[in-house]
Amino acid sequence: MREGWRWYGPADPVPLAHIRQAGATDIVTALHEIYDGRIWPVEAIRDRQALVAKAGLTWTVVESIPVPQAIKLGGAAAAPAIQAFAQTMRNLAACGLRVICYNFMPVVDWTRTDLRFPAPNGGLALRFDPVDFAAYDAFVLKRAGAQESYDADRLSAAEARARAMTPEQTEALEQTIIAGLPGAEGHHTREGIRALIADYDGMTDADLRANLIAFQSQITPVAEELGLRLAIHPDDPPFSLFGLPRVVSQMSNYDALTHANPSLANGVTFCTGSLGVRADNDLSTMVNRLAPRIHFAHLRNVTREPDGAFYEANHLDGSTDMVEIVHLLLAEERRRKAEGRADATIPMRPDHGHLLLDDIEKETLPGYSAIGRLKGLAELRGVMRALEQERDRHGRV
Repeated sequence: MREGWRWYGPADPVPLAHIRQAGATDIVTALHEIYDGRIWPVEAIRDRQALVAKAGLTWTVVESIPVPQAIKLGGAAAAPAIQAFAQTMRNLAACGLRVICYNFMPVVDWTRTDLRFPAPNGGLALRFDPVDFAAYDAFVLKRAGAQESYDADRLSAAEARARAMTPEQTEALEQTIIAGLPGAEGHHTREGIRALIADYDGMTDADLRANLIAFQSQITPVAEELGLRLAIHPDDPPFSLFGLPRVVSQMSNYDALTHANPSLANGVTFCTGSLGVRADNDLSTMVNRLAPRIHFAHLRNVTREPDGAFYEANHLDGSTDMVEIVHLLLAEERRRKAEGRADATIPMRPDHGHLLLDDIEKETLPGYSAIGRLKGLAELRGVMRALEQERDRHGRV
């Protein structure tokens, strides 16, 4: 697999020189400063490519072209937004980029309730606590209909949690949740979040799925024409938040999407961390079923807790058998090579990482500190090398 590293551009606290020292060869990035649906200009794409190339690295995967809310909501406003998305695809293809990761989560993207949870090894991890989230949703944000989104026990626990929070703790929780909103540069307010959520009033899973299928039906032919690979990222976490529909969380969701648009260009980003949050997701089975259309892999692990909470674990620990997943992905690469596919090698990146050592005191982006990801990449590289050598020596694995 191609060893990638997510980089947030020139403002990222982790410089490209450090990424190269970590042993990564490929950069996963985007024009993060253009997050509002505008077309990415070819000149800006080439400038970013040149910056990456100057550091001795290659921009391989685009993560992500933002999908505006107009597309998720559907209706008349979706058409120009889809046209802009497609033009950005064309501009990326003109610059030689071939893999595009995107997601289709309404209002919030990835969501956590704690960005500095003490992990067993003494580092700090990202964590999602469903009681904390319900406390914010029902008793801080006071979203319309929130009381009906939770069972009586969860709601009672959430109310007690909210009452026990100091104003400072409430503010910290809100800012942590806001960190997962697209373009979260500090301009989101409580009233604004309520308004964004209200835009989806009455929308069902079936409605959102229909809007996603309509979107994919228009961008997949463009991808085929340009030789691009589209790779939708799963919901993170893979269940409803704020009462909103989420439709990229389980194998049945992928079945619906691939049935509607069966082209291999309509593929997936296989994120072991997002999908691994659900105990009913059998990740090995999912890799086997989705294998030909896995165009990108996020490799991270989570530890699930009995009450539905989870935290980011070490890459080789947690609730997912990471060695088995890597084994299956390497097997898919060999199958593609035998088939003669040009995209036989799957790009991956070590997704997220603990805050470790002196990174704990540095300014970092949540989940994207240097040392934790370097550790994860080294572990995953070791797994890949061991599996490959075992197969070379003994003809198995």
